[in-house]
Amino acid sequence: MTGPATATRVLVLNSGSSSVKYRLLDMADGTRLAAGLVERIGEETSRVSHTPPAGEAGRRERGGPVPDHAAALKAVAEELARDGLGLDSPGLAAIGHRVVHGGMRFSAPTVITDEVLGEIERLVPLAPLHNPANLTGIRTARALRPDLPQVAVFDTAFHTTMPEYAARYAIDVETADAHRIRRYGFHGTSHAFVSRRAAALLGRAPEQVNVIVLHLGNGASASAVRGGRCVDTSMGLTPLEGLVMGTRSGDVDPAVTFHLRRVAGMSVDDVDVLLNKRSGLVGLCGDNDMREIRRRIEDGDEPARLAFEIYVHRLKKYIGAYYAVLGRVDAVVFTAGVGENSAQVREAAVAGLEGLGIAVDADLNAVRSDVPRLISPGRARVAVAVVPTDEELEIAGQTFALVAAGRGGVDRGA
Repeated sequence: MTGPATATRVLVLNSGSSSVKYRLLDMADGTRLAAGLVERIGEETSRVSHTPPAGEAGRRERGGPVPDHAAALKAVAEELARDGLGLDSPGLAAIGHRVVHGGMRFSAPTVITDEVLGEIERLVPLAPLHNPANLTGIRTARALRPDLPQVAVFDTAFHTTMPEYAARYAIDVETADAHRIRRYGFHGTSHAFVSRRAAALLGRAPEQVNVIVLHLGNGASASAVRGGRCVDTSMGLTPLEGLVMGTRSGDVDPAVTFHLRRVAGMSVDDVDVLLNKRSGLVGLCGDNDMREIRRRIEDGDEPARLAFEIYVHRLKKYIGAYYAVLGRVDAVVFTAGVGENSAQVREAAVAGLEGLGIAVDADLNAVRSDVPRLISPGRARVAVAVVPTDEELEIAGQTFALVAAGRGGVDRGA
């Protein structure tokens, strides 16, 4: 196999419980060579969608059963091979895997060994819906290419720089430590990527700027980034804490769980489903698509209007809180599906914050673009920006840098 000094391609795999999302990039210039999705794994109606180097014009789709992740990765390998980019290609330097939870053990991208796999498995109780699927993808990929460096990039890693006073919950210390209860944060690859791109947009080094990043998709999170390091983030032990999301409640009084158990007879699992899948925007108005919510508001729909106001109110509270945490803010940055595409959300989120130096220019905010851009008025004290996120590129970049440097491992104690 050609070594990483000459091989520059990285395959990024994001293995879910019933899907595998992938992207192949050439890290010589960050070019996307191919991408795709295998979905509904284990069902008769499985589907493989593949976008080749030619782009959407050459997009291929095929159906038929994909019984397991091994078959899914075989399908990925077959599609890449049709483009001359197979897993046996000498240009492939490494495979980078998204892993949702790294706990406090992993604070950086890590070359995968049997020991590392064991540690990721030990963290399954903290991410029971995600880490098992991530592990399945890793094991399958290692079986296909046991000779190739494979790297785990953790959603939680960027947030391990939070000080203890931001990461600790105010509960009994012995209980918290015994069960690893603390605030870990998620969407870390996005927050890392976007905060760096925002600094570049301002023409400054990441170490010189303080940024509030608002990752607003179906899942949503905020982070306070001081000098390139996360000092606070809205998600906690799980991705449920924080902002109002598509189907998740975000912040809620913990006693709601006890109340529902006592007066409604709901089980722990019932409450889990309620807060994670039947709350947020969909719980408030029946829709979790911001475009549809805005359409309904324009038609005079009151539940949609109230859902939007609750969503924005929570968002504004976090902007203010993180302004206080940072002390000085150089930029507020919107990213992900809603953050990048909803001018109404951006406008409403900063409305009334002019006294803090935060505002948007109506004309700039209305522009649709897929490039990083400022939407604040000229000479604004705090820049407001839209920076498209690219988590796959971030994972590929971290993977390639690690393999090229010939290092890897566990960074911090449990």
